[in-house]
Amino acid sequence: MCGLVAILNLDPGHATVGHMRKIALAMALKIRHRGPDWSGIYSDAHAILAHERLSIVDVEHGAQPLLDTRTGAVLAVNGEIYNHRDLRRELRQPHDFQTASDCEVILYLHDELPPRDFLNRMNGIFAFVLHDPQRGS
Repeated sequence: MCGLVAILNLDPGHATVGHMRKIALAMALKIRHRGPDWSGIYSDAHAILAHERLSIVDVEHGAQPLLDTRTGAVLAVNGEIYNHRDLRRELRQPHDFQTASDCEVILYLHDELPPRDFLNRMNGIFAFVLHDPQRGS
């Protein structure tokens, strides 16, 4: 089971991103036992996402957090999407998949559908944090 750390809605008046990134890294270190295969971090002026990965699907290329290069949305996931291959085929737009990870499809479902709709289409066990700077969410 992977481990996730998210610090959202950063307030530059309260603490610097650099300071909060150090805190996120310290928190991620505390949960490293949950995901010993990969440690990844993303940060911008508004959010920090850290991911400790336990490799199940796409063992070699499924590093997280995952980034949608077109929209800038960032995703960290713990779980498995059983119907990810079907969901990839059902997407209306072409997307630039960077991995064979079952979880990457969440980025592009989010791009095409409202949350309630895409969540109801996913079959699996999962928890995730999705930061979308374009939408401010």
